[in-house]
Amino acid sequence: MDIRTLPERERQIYNRIRARYSLTFDRLKIGEKKLRLLKIADLEEFLDGRDPFADVSEFPFWIRLWDAAMVLAYVLGGQKEVAGKRLLELGAGLGAPGLAAAAAGYDVTISDYEDIIMDFQRVSAAASGLEDVEFVHLDWLDPPDLGLFDVLIGAEILFREEFFFPLLNIFKKYLKKDGMIFLAHDATRQSLPKFLKIAQDDFDISLKKQTLTRDGKEITIIVNRLCRKNH
Repeated sequence: MDIRTLPERERQIYNRIRARYSLTFDRLKIGEKKLRLLKIADLEEFLDGRDPFADVSEFPFWIRLWDAAMVLAYVLGGQKEVAGKRLLELGAGLGAPGLAAAAAGYDVTISDYEDIIMDFQRVSAAASGLEDVEFVHLDWLDPPDLGLFDVLIGAEILFREEFFFPLLNIFKKYLKKDGMIFLAHDATRQSLPKFLKIAQDDFDISLKKQTLTRDGKEITIIVNRLCRKNH
């Protein structure tokens, strides 16, 4: 990636981040579209001696491109006739699904909770040639007024049980009556069935499984689709 081709604003953001961390771009090809995702090149440097698994709730999930995010990116990137539909990615991290949705034609808003994460996302959008993506700081405990969306998405966002009910409130606040939610998680994620059991009171839930092979091991990703129940 030739950084000189970035717009001035995003180039300044990139240089500011690069002053602190080693950086690299992941490439993700979805159909005819090519995404470039800015990420930390050296995770050990970023963690600075901290044990990433000492407290899973404190693990900086955004520093990795998760398999679930890639699967969800392929799901959204392959959708047709989506122009004019609004999509919100929750807990976006590196933002692969949201950027894939933008490349497919959705009007995309990418959200997260830390400014540095959003800096990475802005550079990735520019590097991928996506100009109309919006970025918002979204606190699930105090969500701003963003209007209604046709689609809500999230990959690997169910890792803290205390956020289950705030997340359900987010769904109810932002999803149109006839809208859809797509969630993607590793099948081993123990919090997933717990959350879905709560969510089934208000949503009809379906699922598809996608199996990947990585380093000789099979990894199963579950993609759930949620639609409002007609109470």
